[in-house]
Amino acid sequence: MADQQKYSGKLRDTHVLIIGGSSGLGFGVAEACIEHGARVTISSSQSTRAQDAVAKLQNAYPSAASKVAGETCDLGDESAIEKEVKRLFEKAGKVDHIVYTAGDKLAVIPLGEITVERVKQAGMVRFFGPLIVARYASEYLTPGPRSSFTMTNSSLSEKPMLNWTVVAAFGGGISSMTRNLALDMAPVRVNTVSPAAVDTELFSDMPKDQKKAWFEQLAKATTTGSVGQVGDVVEAYLYAMKNTNLSGTILETNGGFLLK
Repeated sequence: MADQQKYSGKLRDTHVLIIGGSSGLGFGVAEACIEHGARVTISSSQSTRAQDAVAKLQNAYPSAASKVAGETCDLGDESAIEKEVKRLFEKAGKVDHIVYTAGDKLAVIPLGEITVERVKQAGMVRFFGPLIVARYASEYLTPGPRSSFTMTNSSLSEKPMLNWTVVAAFGGGISSMTRNLALDMAPVRVNTVSPAAVDTELFSDMPKDQKKAWFEQLAKATTTGSVGQVGDVVEAYLYAMKNTNLSGTILETNGGFLLK
């Protein structure tokens, strides 16, 4: 029993704030953290989505219902992003780990259609959001290497694809940000999980046939022959939180996407 607690209990009784935790990877991380005995606060840009996710988690884990909370944080508005982040931390209080999985529609923009305004908006949630979160996180994170800040990137930042220049540029920035924040936020650890395509609600607006064709194309680009699943990618976030010897690292989980 002692050996089991040595490893399985690393997240027990910690407080994990998951920004973007109402769906997709963030919701999967919330489930995993609850299963590891952590207290979880999730945030979403919409109050109804946050509360619906909380209810879903409480129904799935009734014994941990009191350990789940939801807050609203809209990261898409340039004029309000700092106010939103500060308010989120004030509501959440002290935390041991921050996981940033918030995202919006990927900005696939042909070169001839790129404008400064479109680029700024494309980076609000996926680039400026985690940077502003880092700016205010130190006041609320428990000091020391047992605490962590884990961001989310995409393998597409390392594998060029037509019309993905804006996405790739911000992705490259996240990788550099990870290493520099690991210095700026030390001894708190900073890492990033970088998956290839993952089957989440991000693709829910696609027509069924289009999604099937897109996923088949992406699967052929991997060595595993399949698109990532939430339950597998979540393991990388758990590793980032639990491994106190890990900082400044990009954790790839892409099914061999970068090899073909």
